[in-house]
Amino acid sequence: MLSTLFGMLSSDMAIDLGTANTLVYVKGRGIVLNEPSVVAIETRGGRKLVRAVGNEAKEMLGRTPGEIEAIRPMRDGVIADFEVAEAMI
Repeated sequence: MLSTLFGMLSSDMAIDLGTANTLVYVKGRGIVLNEPSVVAIETRGGRKLVRAVGNEAKEMLGRTPGEIEAIRPMRDGVIADFEVAEAMI
């Protein structure tokens, strides 16, 4: 009985951090997010600020001004930049 109650109050989800795309799956709903694994970071006064994630950040690849950098935090299936991957999640 208790496990049934906990099952009703919780939702199972999974995150797949892929080199190309990041997927979020929610049990009972399927894939609820499928976005490119890209983050746009602005460096201002020594601080790094997230400006865009996913499709919006991918559109910035190769087109950003000097203070904004579009980064792919995953390489060859592993996390290449932990801080940026954490910000993406």
